[in-house]
Formats: sequence, structure tokens, C-alpha cells
Amino acid sequence: MVESTTGNLGSVPLWYGKCFGGTASASARQQMRRPLVLSGSLGMTSENRGPNAIVRSSDKGVPSFPGDKRLFPGREQRHGSSSPTQATGASMKAMILPKLVSLTETSEPLKLIERPTPQPKPDEVLIRVSVCGVCHTELDEIEGRTPPSRFPMIPGHEVVGVVEQTGDDVRHLRTGDRVGVGWIHSSDGSDDENLSDQFRATGRDVDGGYAEFLTVPAAYAYPIPDCFSDAEAAPLLCAGAIGYRALRLTGLQNGQRLGLTGFGGSAHLVLQLVRHRFPDTPVCVFARDAEEREFARTLGAVWAGHTGERSPELLHCIIDTTPVWTPVVEALTNLRPGGRLVINAIRKEDVDKQKLLKLSYHDHLWMEKEIKTVANISGRDIREFLPFAAEIPLRPTVTLYPLEDANRALRELKQGRIKGAKVLVMPSSSN
Repeated sequence: MVESTTGNLGSVPLWYGKCFGGTASASARQQMRRPLVLSGSLGMTSENRGPNAIVRSSDKGVPSFPGDKRLFPGREQRHGSSSPTQATGASMKAMILPKLVSLTETSEPLKLIERPTPQPKPDEVLIRVSVCGVCHTELDEIEGRTPPSRFPMIPGHEVVGVVEQTGDDVRHLRTGDRVGVGWIHSSDGSDDENLSDQFRATGRDVDGGYAEFLTVPAAYAYPIPDCFSDAEAAPLLCAGAIGYRALRLTGLQNGQRLGLTGFGGSAHLVLQLVRHRFPDTPVCVFARDAEEREFARTLGAVWAGHTGERSPELLHCIIDTTPVWTPVVEALTNLRPGGRLVINAIRKEDVDKQKLLKLSYHDHLWMEKEIKTVANISGRDIREFLPFAAEIPLRPTVTLYPLEDANRALRELKQGRIKGAKVLVMPSSSN
């Protein structure tokens, strides 16, 4: 589902049958040929402009997009050839983080600049970025909870695009291949590479995807299943894959009760994943926002309540995806004896840290309750998850923003204005 970023322009379903070899009805195929029209802020309408329509924005600096390409490409367009950048010193647009700031004190932490297009090393590929998802970890980077290794830094680690150029040693990818890049930019390649000292994060340790181009080791660029549009694939590379890892760490068995605390980009995908993989498992959702709770019910939650409410029954496992501490304490009261809480967060904010003083050993921790954290993501997580997501198929709910509106997307994320995932769209390569 892709939704408007401005006004009440409605939402348009994108899914018609299975991703791999699935068939669609004649009416569904006709719907698939209708490109969405992008308004001045990339808001969506369902107007049918024909398969070859060129959709332009009225806002200065927002790119033009071929109707069926990039956001909702056809299979033949996804794997076509792409002209590599020829001129040394060719420039690209990028949003950079010049320094650490508080988002309560500034509304524009990122700056739009032009800089030289990077060139791939022998084992790397240069990717022409189509879209990049917006993740809460970017807030942690901007505000210093997990600070970038240098400044300025280009954030962004939910990247989808096409291979523009390959390094001399790259054999398994070719120009024109559609690939994605996640939080893991590189590591030591071991089974626990997410815990390695060699782990380097996209958008924190090396420049990320809030730009028209980026480079990455070819081993960490993952083929995108044909059934996903670029916009749909972006949140799968982090929110989806890290949710998959968190679900694995719960040890959940079919029929056991699961709780989800917070219902944003990751949790709304985990709920769909659970319904497919554990069809007899009831899912309860805890969220402070009434709209998020209603959204959870529409996706199949059997119950949805406020963070501080008690679930109808004690739960075997809970996954916390929030940036704060109150949901952690509240979740522990909803666990059954022997239950496990998995905290899926890179960092926690200090705004309500005093809530931890309310912890009672007897009420919250006793009876062999467990707490486990998710640390980063591995290449294995993404490689395993993407085909599985395609088999279901998962249906991300996505809100689109032009690259230059990255600050607005981040502000809305900070303010808790979340429904599904937020995705930045790059300027057209022809601009």
C-alpha cells in the first residue's frame, strides 16, 4: 500500500497475486498497468494516465518520473541495461548530516548538496539509487545515540536501485541488476558478523542512500524479487529483515501468543510474517496511538491496546520496537512465566529512563522471564528474508517523499506520526 504525503488523496493497493509465478486476473492486470500520479509532494492518486504517461511535479526541484518505472517498475524494466557514469567528477544530489543536533531544537538537520559521484573499488558496485527508506536509526545518528564515524555523513540504509557500474573483481552482478542494500555495509562474513568488530553500517560508518548514488561491496548488495516495487522493497531491507531476525530470536512456536510493542515500519511487517508462518498464533499489539491500533487490527491483530494496558492473556513472547523505556517495563508485566522479551532497537532514548526505577523483580523479572536484544543485522538475515517475503508476499504500507523532503519525513518520524514505512524518492537520473 502506498499512501499520500499530503491531503486526503487516498491509497492504492499494489498487490495482485503471488510474486513468483503467481497469476493475476484480467482486471488486476489492467490495474497494474495504471501508474500512480505523483503530486507536488509525491502524494498519490489513482488517476489513470496510461502506461507511458510522464508524471511531473509542480514543486520546484522535485523530479519527473516515467509512469511505470522506478517506483512500480515492470519486470522487463527492472533488469534492463543502464548506462554507467562516464565522466570523472560527475556530480550527484545528496542529503548530508553536517553535525550532531537535537531534533527538538532544529527542524532541518540535513542539507541538500551536490558532490562528486563515488567510484566503486574492485570488489564493489556503484548503485544508482531509486529509493531509500527512512528508519528510526537515522534519528539515533542525528541526535548522537549512535553517532556517525565522521562528518559530513550521508545517512540512509534501506536502499533500492540498479547497478550502474561494477568493480573489476565483481562477477555475480552486472550493470542493470536491481539490488538492495541494508544496514550492514560490510563485515567479516562470519555467521555472527552482526556482532563483529569489523561491522560497518550503511549511513553511519560509510555514506548511505539519501543520495543518487552509493557504493557497496558486491557481497552486500542483494537481488530484489521481481514482485516488489522499489518503494515496497526499501523497508524490507531493514524494518522487514530486522523484524525477521527479532522473530527468530523469540523462539516462537505456532499457537503461542505474541505481543508487538510499537507498530511502525518493522512491526506492521512482522505481524504479516507471523500470520503466514505461524497461522495459529494470536498477535496482540500495544501502541499509544489509536490510529496505529486500528491499523494493527486491520492487518490481523486479535487485540490492540495502549502501551500501559494488559493483554487478554499473558504472552509467550513480545517484540519491542519502540525507542523508549516505558514499553519495556510494561511488556514485562504482560509476559507469562518463562516468556521472552526481544528488544529490537539499536539505541534507546533517555526521555523516560526513570521508568526503569519502577521495575519490580517479583512483578517484572521473576519466574524465569528473559530479555534479549537484537544487535544489527547480518547478510544472512537479508538473503533469507527477501525470498520469504516474496513467497507470502508481504504488503508494506509506504508513504513517499522526495529526497529534498527528508527533513520533513524525519520530523514526522520523531513526532510519532507513523503508519507503515516512510520512503524517499531520488531525483530522476535524467535530471
